[in-house]
Amino acid sequence: MRIDVLTLFPAMFAGPLDESIIKRARDQGLLELKLHSLRDWTHDRHRTVDDRPFGGGPGMLLKPEPIFEAVESLRRPDSRVILLSPAGRLLTQAVAHELAGVPHLVLLCGSYEGVDERVREFLVDDDLSIGDYVLTNGALPAMVLIDVVTRLLPGVLGDDASSRDESFSAGGLEYPQYTRPAEFRGLKVPEVLVSGHHAAIAQWRARQAWMRTLQRRPDLAAKAPPGSGSV
Repeated sequence: MRIDVLTLFPAMFAGPLDESIIKRARDQGLLELKLHSLRDWTHDRHRTVDDRPFGGGPGMLLKPEPIFEAVESLRRPDSRVILLSPAGRLLTQAVAHELAGVPHLVLLCGSYEGVDERVREFLVDDDLSIGDYVLTNGALPAMVLIDVVTRLLPGVLGDDASSRDESFSAGGLEYPQYTRPAEFRGLKVPEVLVSGHHAAIAQWRARQAWMRTLQRRPDLAAKAPPGSGSV
């Protein structure tokens, strides 16, 4: 997969994209990641990317000209152009799986009060939000999206079952997990997990996953009733 990121703040990406799973994916050639400054597509000596909104109002908007030029220079026939915006649809694990199958993503990081609406209407293929809150700009959401999608690429985690068995992949939260020692400060691991009875362990995990989802995320539980196999 290739991901091109258009942002006003490329330096913000240093660190998170150079460590851990994303670094390994890049080193193995599973992810090609390029950062671009939107100012590189401006043509005035001040490298202007924003202007006041028509009709008045606070803040500044990103101008359409550099965005259109940048996207048009990077887009391929197999690309999907995504705007990171609070007005976008929510990024979920299901959306991440959808995007993991796209060969090329172009991520546009919103800034200031947002972008000229013509960008959303006539240029981008989708706009995504990582939650119901407002951040300073779209750099952090882009990093989240890159991380969520990268770990779903075949071969990135080593064991592809890891991404199938975790929270949200099946529609709900993941079951509780324990490791050695079996007893720590008088706190014991549930007996079923050390029983060696695989069917009983699977049943316990399914029940615990459902209970955790019901208690902590009733919105998810409502979409995945008991017995559906979703949790």
